[in-house]
Amino acid sequence: MAQAPQELPAAKATRMQRFLSVVERGGNALPHPATLFFLFAAAVVVCSEIAARMGIEVAHPKTGALIQPFSLLSLEGLHRILTQTVTNFTGFAPLGTVLVALLGIGVAESTGLIGAAMRALVLSAPRKLLTGVVVFAGVMSNIGSEIGYVLLVPLAARMFMAAGRHPLLGLSAAFAGVSGGYSANLLLGTVDPLLSGLTQEAGRLTDPSFTLSPACNYYFMVASTFLVTGVGWWVAEKLVAPRLGAWKPEEGSASASSTENLGALTAQERRGLRFAGVMTALITAVLLWGTLPAQGFLRDPKSFELLHSPFLSGIVTIIFLGGVLLGLAYGIGAGTVKNDEALVEGMSKAMKTLGGYLVLVFFAAQFVAYFNWTNLGLIVAVKGAELLRNSGLVGAPLLVAFIGLTAVLNLFMGSASAKWAVMAPVFVPMLGLLGYEPALTQCAYRVGDSCTNIISPMMSYFALIIAFYQTYDRKAGIGSLVATMLPYSVTFLIAWTIFFVIWIQLGIPLGPS
Repeated sequence: MAQAPQELPAAKATRMQRFLSVVERGGNALPHPATLFFLFAAAVVVCSEIAARMGIEVAHPKTGALIQPFSLLSLEGLHRILTQTVTNFTGFAPLGTVLVALLGIGVAESTGLIGAAMRALVLSAPRKLLTGVVVFAGVMSNIGSEIGYVLLVPLAARMFMAAGRHPLLGLSAAFAGVSGGYSANLLLGTVDPLLSGLTQEAGRLTDPSFTLSPACNYYFMVASTFLVTGVGWWVAEKLVAPRLGAWKPEEGSASASSTENLGALTAQERRGLRFAGVMTALITAVLLWGTLPAQGFLRDPKSFELLHSPFLSGIVTIIFLGGVLLGLAYGIGAGTVKNDEALVEGMSKAMKTLGGYLVLVFFAAQFVAYFNWTNLGLIVAVKGAELLRNSGLVGAPLLVAFIGLTAVLNLFMGSASAKWAVMAPVFVPMLGLLGYEPALTQCAYRVGDSCTNIISPMMSYFALIIAFYQTYDRKAGIGSLVATMLPYSVTFLIAWTIFFVIWIQLGIPLGPS
């Protein structure tokens, strides 16, 4: 079992470290995360009945239709719970993603590819840059949708462990980049056209001819990539690493053996990596062939766009195929694969590690579904929007307050698009009447929406990250994860907000449009 985060002597502990220790102890005093999600789901059922009896209702900011709480204690609610429990679980978005991706990753791991590649990376890369590289890779992984959560986060933990550092430091740095830096990127991703489309519709409430480019925030998000990387790197090394302390796994454990044998690669391993390198080049050539030409076969067959293409939509399948092919190539070169049974065994071994995660996801899926059914998230979002609208704030304080409201609402509604679909019709016209362009309102929303992802149980992959965390600390719970990620979340929110205010005060364009 892994060593828990160290308690520093009282004389040396900073206020932040003492506070995080209180957060962790308080959070871990709660029941098992699966039990906690069950209690959350039960609480939603009770709250939905209370809200319905109180007659709470709000008007939808776009359609004007009344939004009323749906009681799950009603006969219709009971029927819904009974008939949709299975589909809540099987239809939970992260579940299929994780299962399919890990089948391929399991092959790459069982053949020895991941271990050899990590050793080669650790031995060749300056260790001082490892944390920054991981955070940056996390931010950039958002172009590939879920790849950061299912591949980079656990891989970063193992990379740090192989380098003799605490694996939870690597896990937290990767998670901070992937989820805390969700909106930042050097390239346009699927979130850009998704949010700009909602912003455009909201803008047309006051100007029917209004149009907005998906690249409207591009300049700011490119600059934010380096901001998030730098801030995340600093938080990891200055705030999180001292609290986690040195990595000291128990002798004989799998974690302990993973930190050994960091000598030079063997001739067989080098040969396997060369084979995997050739396969990587072939896969890359095929992907470029399908995406770079204007009518490439991996682009959308009708519009030939890349942002809504089978390439990006099928990134999980590409991860699966890439893992299998690269693992097979390495195994043939290194002599670790003798027949097809080795590949199936690698996939099976990966599936065996998901038992605890599947239990956790079952209850998390019910909680998220119940919360969506009851309309409680929508009601909270609309009420919060009305509160901010009536606050009387103007100028930069109004935008800062809007960022803060978004960050808080993100704790109740994890989906960026669902939340913006509710907020955009309120704030885009409202701020537009005050002289703020819709692109500016959208940009402020993206800052607030990103920063609290890493501490929000409503974030779809939160349960998965807890499962990864427990790999290295079996006693950890939600409190451990939140305590580890809270410094990132708070620092991101402060630094990114200040950066945003400075950007707009200097009058720098947010994007090419």
